[in-house]
Amino acid sequence: MSRHRGPVAGGQWLVARVHGVFDLDGYLARIGLGGRPTVAEIHRAHATSIPFENLNPRRGIPASLAVEDLQQKLVAERRGGYCFEHNLLLAAALQALGAEVGLLLARVRLGADPGVTRPRTHLLLRVATDGELLHADVGFGLGTPLEPLPFGPGAEHDQSGWRFRVVEDGPELVLQTADGDEWLDLYGFLAQPVPMVDVETSNWFTSTHPRSPFVSGLSVGTQELDGTRAWLSDWNGLALAVQTPADTTVAPVALEDVPQLLAERFGLAGFVLDDGAQLVPADSR
Repeated sequence: MSRHRGPVAGGQWLVARVHGVFDLDGYLARIGLGGRPTVAEIHRAHATSIPFENLNPRRGIPASLAVEDLQQKLVAERRGGYCFEHNLLLAAALQALGAEVGLLLARVRLGADPGVTRPRTHLLLRVATDGELLHADVGFGLGTPLEPLPFGPGAEHDQSGWRFRVVEDGPELVLQTADGDEWLDLYGFLAQPVPMVDVETSNWFTSTHPRSPFVSGLSVGTQELDGTRAWLSDWNGLALAVQTPADTTVAPVALEDVPQLLAERFGLAGFVLDDGAQLVPADSR
């Protein structure tokens, strides 16, 4: 097994240092790859192999951003995570392969009421590799791009039927996705990378604040290479949505069926309902 210490770029590219050793081979095996894959190959494999889920924050456990904890949870235990966990794990892997990575914080616009300014609670990456500058994000949940985009405003990109583009809106860049003939804003961000302390602060708010949807609600999702997305949520009643670029079906889900659904549909085995009807690992009871 080869193990790598992630290189740390200086200046505006500074990313949290990888303390200890990052198990690149273990990560690549988790997403079904080996050797030295490209950024696009890693992005696509990660986005379709590791589920989005907030099961820890929902039961009062803040998300740890320590690289060793990310590897233990998302790789060794075959769990999932939300944006901070997904994209920091991806950043560590890309650094181990020699890429320069910057951390960017975004304000989620999807679903926001007009005039409402949300906090910067989404993490994405700016990646420099092989002479390219890329916009990478494997952690947006329902709407995650399958592949990285060229960084900055530009052309429309079709990814298994889902269309994405980045446009300018004042000082911000905005990732959009097509909904028929219209374009929906997903999130807006400044192009300047931020220090890790800002990421840690945003993560703490997102995984602990009582008004955070990742504390108060359930969100679990996966996507497939053909563009199919599955999303289990209780934000508008407990339901499973299956979405393709052409159609969406939504089916109500009974609470007692959630553990089996997590295991069979999302690859998250070993959860049960405790006496308070909370989802917990079976070995924690």
